[in-house]
Amino acid sequence: MIQSIMLASGMNGVLTAAAVIGITGLLIAVLLGVAANVFAVPVDERAVAIRDVLPGANCGGCGYAGCDALAAAVAAGDAPVNGCPVGGAAAAEKIGSIMGVSAGDAVKQVAFVKCAGTCDQAGVKANYYGISDCKRAAAIPGKSDKACSYGCMGFGSCVAACNFDAIHVEHGVAVVDKEKCVACGKCIEECPNNLIELIPYEATKAVSCSNKDKGPKVMAVCEVGCIGCGLCVKQCEFDAVVVENNIAHIDQTKCTGCGKCAEKCPKKIIREH
Repeated sequence: MIQSIMLASGMNGVLTAAAVIGITGLLIAVLLGVAANVFAVPVDERAVAIRDVLPGANCGGCGYAGCDALAAAVAAGDAPVNGCPVGGAAAAEKIGSIMGVSAGDAVKQVAFVKCAGTCDQAGVKANYYGISDCKRAAAIPGKSDKACSYGCMGFGSCVAACNFDAIHVEHGVAVVDKEKCVACGKCIEECPNNLIELIPYEATKAVSCSNKDKGPKVMAVCEVGCIGCGLCVKQCEFDAVVVENNIAHIDQTKCTGCGKCAEKCPKKIIREH
């Protein structure tokens, strides 16, 4: 009899514990459901659709933390529909359709290194043994072994920053593969000498120099540096070339690619892109 009473008591305890756990779980579920409704953040369906269109590179080239942030900004009207440099015109057109606006003239751009001072053309001032990082080396007097203080140091910090294998150091100078470049701008941020800029993919001519010194000083340190002679300016019929700070600059919005400036350049620094 005593054993039967103890067994019944034990079963009652198990059932009571199970009931308590079940009721507690049910209450938690109800509270979570209420909390989810109270603290729910409205989701813009357009942002979701835009995110599906974006390539997912999360490179930051648009100026936002990633594709999710850009999608939210576009949906909120804080960013243009053609704000993704990786997606280009194709993505801009789809996003414009989602937002009900025109994508505009989304011009594909690529990075371009404004230096042609390779190891066999740039002067050498000393043998450099030190930090193989452009930003850190730039803070050291002398920077690198090249005599031109404006040119590419060739340590490849831009290469390490590129997530698309679009830039490599060849013969001491960084060179961009325009077919792989997505214009994210990471290499531009890494270059301490500000040698890299974005130009249209369709551009045919570009000036491969950034030396701001006058002609004699340039020729003393590099065989292919721009000497600011202005012959390219005189040859251009479209007002697309100017010389500023002793360097030729091409306005790609005006350039027709005729090549007359390149033909007359005595240093052959205006090159095919």
